[in-house]
Amino acid sequence: MQIDKDMQLTLKMAREINGLKQSEAAEKIGVSTDTLGNYERGKSYPDIPVLRKIEETYGIQYRQIIFLPLDYDKTVNIQ
Repeated sequence: MQIDKDMQLTLKMAREINGLKQSEAAEKIGVSTDTLGNYERGKSYPDIPVLRKIEETYGIQYRQIIFLPLDYDKTVNIQ
């Protein structure tokens, strides 16, 4: 699927639009599945070389990526 250059996406959305399982994307990017999961959940952030691989793998630019805040898991579970 072609991703519009003005579209903003989370890492998980970008991966899913590209039809990749987390393990497949992690292998293409060159990180572990756990590491990619941490990026997707906002528990950690990729460095510049990994960001370049993400851009290449997902066909998006860095400025299109929405990075979740480190406390995202605490804010989404508020009841």
